[in-house]
Amino acid sequence: MGYPMARHLLEAGHRVALWSHTGSKAVELAAKGDGIACATPAEVGAHADCIFLCVGDTAMSEQVILGPNGIIEGAKPGTVIVDASTVSPSASRAMSAAVAAKGFHFLDAPCTGSKPGAEGGRLTFMVGGDKEVFERVKPFFEPMGKNLYYCGGSGLGLQAKLTQNLILSNIMQAFNEGLVLATKGGVQPELMLEILENSAAKSGLVAFKAPYIFRRDFSTNFSVKWMHKDIGLMLDSGKELDVPLPLTSLTQQMFRAAIAKGYGDDDICSTIKVLEEIVGVEVKGTT
Repeated sequence: MGYPMARHLLEAGHRVALWSHTGSKAVELAAKGDGIACATPAEVGAHADCIFLCVGDTAMSEQVILGPNGIIEGAKPGTVIVDASTVSPSASRAMSAAVAAKGFHFLDAPCTGSKPGAEGGRLTFMVGGDKEVFERVKPFFEPMGKNLYYCGGSGLGLQAKLTQNLILSNIMQAFNEGLVLATKGGVQPELMLEILENSAAKSGLVAFKAPYIFRRDFSTNFSVKWMHKDIGLMLDSGKELDVPLPLTSLTQQMFRAAIAKGYGDDDICSTIKVLEEIVGVEVKGTT
């Protein structure tokens, strides 16, 4: 996600300081425009007035921002740190307080759109933090995303993102169950999809993912392991807020089963294989 996001900033004419866990990626990307390949996040901090990061989980985010050679070790007072990762809302609020105490600004700005959205500059950002800070750095978001939603104070961008992924993951599981049931009962998958598309059960996620399943293409746009991580964050948030999430708890178990079966790095639509293998059918297209 981070590579195409940074590429769009370069293509928009910005000077961009770049760091990646894989150093060669930063060097490669820097050559595509007015880029500076950096050895550490702290070095990025020394060059930039607004810093975007997109990493896999809460621990990675804390390490890149607050850890040894982290952003705050090199950044100048007044720098805006924008965390586009999907992490714990409560941990993000703690990070926001920690960087504010050192004179920096912080926005949580998780994004959605998966790999195609990042590649095409069509991401949706959900932003939490100080609205005036967001408005000031909004032009930097625009090359990367077409839909920008200010959600409120610190952590609320993440709360919105987790809500969206909660619904997506449960729709994915419902589709898996429905199509396996229909296929086992003798209904052709393409016909079942057409019926869904012309009913109240119509879903953008289903319309996008079904063709991949029908042609047995589980190449990754959004992996099982990362959605499973997000489901865990949803359940943690539910616990903190005393909100029961019974359906999401069951969906988490099915995603965990997919990881146990070896599908963790595959796309989330590969979770259908868990049910397929249990009942002995394959949801496969005829064309």
